[in-house]
Amino acid sequence: MTDDTPLRQLLDDRLTAGLAASELAPEAADLLRGMLPEPTPERTGRAGPVYLRSITAAGWRGVGPETTLDLPPGPGLTVVAGRNGTGKSSFAEAAEMALTGLNARWDGSNGKARTAVWKEGWRNLHDSTVPTVSVRLTLDDTGDPVTVRRTWYGAKVDEARTTVERSDGTEQKLEESIDASMLSLYRPFLPYSELGSMVDGTLSALHNTLARFIGLGQLGDIDDRLAARIKECKDVEKRPGALKTAAVDALTGLDDQRAVEAARALGGRTPDADAVRALLDRDAVTDSGADVRLRALATLTGPDQQEVAGALARLREAAAAAEDVRHSDAEDARRLAGLLESALEHRRRSQSADCPVCGTADRLDPAWADGARAEIERLQSEAAGAETARRALGAARRAVHDLVQPVPDLLRAEESELAGLWREWALCRSLTDPAELASRVARVAPTLGAACRQVSEEAARRLTDRNTAWRPAAVRLAEWLDATEKAAEAKDQRKEAEEARSWLRTQTDELRDERMAKFDKQSQDVWKKLCESSSVSLGRITLKGTAARGSVQLGVSVDNQEAPAYSVMSQGELHSLALSLFIPRATHDDSPFGFLVIDDPVQSMDTQKVEGLATVLSECARHRQVVVFTHDTRLEQAISHLGIEATILHISRESDSVVTVEKRSDPVKQAFKEARDLSYDQCLPQSVADRVIPAMCRLALEVACMETARRTLRDDHGLGLAEIEERIAPLERTKEYVALALLGDASGRPQTVVESLHAGGWALINELNAGSHPGLPTVDDRKQLVARTERLAGAIRRGRGTVVSQGGVR
Repeated sequence: MTDDTPLRQLLDDRLTAGLAASELAPEAADLLRGMLPEPTPERTGRAGPVYLRSITAAGWRGVGPETTLDLPPGPGLTVVAGRNGTGKSSFAEAAEMALTGLNARWDGSNGKARTAVWKEGWRNLHDSTVPTVSVRLTLDDTGDPVTVRRTWYGAKVDEARTTVERSDGTEQKLEESIDASMLSLYRPFLPYSELGSMVDGTLSALHNTLARFIGLGQLGDIDDRLAARIKECKDVEKRPGALKTAAVDALTGLDDQRAVEAARALGGRTPDADAVRALLDRDAVTDSGADVRLRALATLTGPDQQEVAGALARLREAAAAAEDVRHSDAEDARRLAGLLESALEHRRRSQSADCPVCGTADRLDPAWADGARAEIERLQSEAAGAETARRALGAARRAVHDLVQPVPDLLRAEESELAGLWREWALCRSLTDPAELASRVARVAPTLGAACRQVSEEAARRLTDRNTAWRPAAVRLAEWLDATEKAAEAKDQRKEAEEARSWLRTQTDELRDERMAKFDKQSQDVWKKLCESSSVSLGRITLKGTAARGSVQLGVSVDNQEAPAYSVMSQGELHSLALSLFIPRATHDDSPFGFLVIDDPVQSMDTQKVEGLATVLSECARHRQVVVFTHDTRLEQAISHLGIEATILHISRESDSVVTVEKRSDPVKQAFKEARDLSYDQCLPQSVADRVIPAMCRLALEVACMETARRTLRDDHGLGLAEIEERIAPLERTKEYVALALLGDASGRPQTVVESLHAGGWALINELNAGSHPGLPTVDDRKQLVARTERLAGAIRRGRGTVVSQGGVR
């Protein structure tokens, strides 16, 4: 839902307009301009659309031996069905893991991090196959497929390597195929573990996700920076209060006219800083040079020994870590890795396995390439470790250098012991060798600190002797005056930041409302289809607050009365709400992903919501590839009931985690195929054929009648899916199935209608029924019985409309 205008330009234009309308002070505007986001870098990866061609898993979760789930690429609805425990979710999670390297069930991104049992349960327990998941993708309109494969080499879920392979066998980087930022922003996966967490997770997380989606995530970063600036200014503004108290305490009881004037200046609601400054300036002028020097020496402080000790400990630790990795070795590793990468690139470009250096034929074979890639990873890891150690050592060295202060002005011209110690201390900044630097600082810092304390105490004693009562109070006054001046500057800066933040929040609210409008409408449309009969209505979705303390306000009402969303919604409505938030984001026009993968959205939904879900998925499937995993047969029933075109795949799981995938065909044709296959079996005993073949024909006929009955009750009687299933559930006799299919009433008498559609049909039904009773008639022609029943079933399927148009002949 990003605006075509870059955010930086949009805010800059609004700042200009705000200045022109005197809505914003120039200082506040300048502050904001300095915080505007940098231009967005050009996106990497393909533009899309990206479609799924297949998902493959081996040794992963519920899948043992390698199994591939082939999917029709391009827009359309695919339902992957199967009982719980058959491995459906394993395929959904395999696709997510292959592309993102993450899984919401384990990483806690849904606000509910799982236990170690979940993290350790990603390997299949029945198969020793190396765990592998992969997806085959169509990246753009050219149809050029690539395979993204994630293979595990370790025992932990994050010990894996991702490769991307083109159809010609060459490799490329993942970022050349998939833009990671787009994958995060328009995430096309909705696992069941996230279905609830999208609404019962942290509202700040949902707020930030939606803010990024509408292109305003960076505004939260600016707000955070302004908030930090305001806090920093407030801290500076508070400091004079404590220093004023200390100064007043120091002045109390002094028999000195200067103390009286100072107390008067500090009294009242607003202390007179100008009066205190004038008093201190006058006092400094009357001081002798010795007094000025003694006062400077009395405030002299040496190195903070605690800070020095901490910095030295970090330096020694960093030096020890860096010592383990020699620079030359790291450079050798980096150069060797580069050499191997060049060799791999040469092999890829030349399509030749001959060594370009020694000329040996087939030297750079696939085994060499695999070994080279592994060696590159090891060398790069070694070089990266060395670089990390060197950076840590540099940072520790700088931290120690930062503690070393130059020689104070009052000591620069001296040849005293203290001046000499301080010069030696200052020279520590020029030392780069960690051991020498640590040794010198450890030796000089305590000595210098002790010398400074001694000199400071001596100077203070001498000042006390010269002016025992006044001088400490003057020092406190000077500290207060300095803090007050800084507080005045901080107050102005705080006001600028507060004005800038207030203006930014106003703009943020306006931009969020504008950009959320389309999102609102799409979410409400999805909600209405999912919860058409619900008394709960979904209104505006509003973002409030900032990134750190943001929230999402949902305009929910019950019977037109506003109500808290989560307290009035059922679990099915909460899942519907999650889908209402997910689908508009995942199907946005800017998304490069042409597919959605949704795992088990039917749970907790009543039958009417399932019908609404089927409608929503069907509409999405007009422009997107929608893959839905479910164990609930009601979604298939709703798809059939509504006449929605969909590919139905059934997953089954046998012993030892052997998973099979079958495409579901016409159930009537499938039933007759099974009966026909049995009729061709010459080894089938006559006694078995006399009982089994009529029963299978009768079952196939009932399947055809159920399909026809659903259409009759839906189209001609206006019944919903739940009501239809209630009508079908009590049926026991074949004639009841036929009556419900042709007349819409299971208690009707359909003999005349059957005969009008298929001569001899009623006699055939009686013949099939006779097969279930003792004293079975002999099936003389097995093949002919199946063929006759199939023709009757076809007549019933085709003739339903004719019967209805005639007013329901009985």
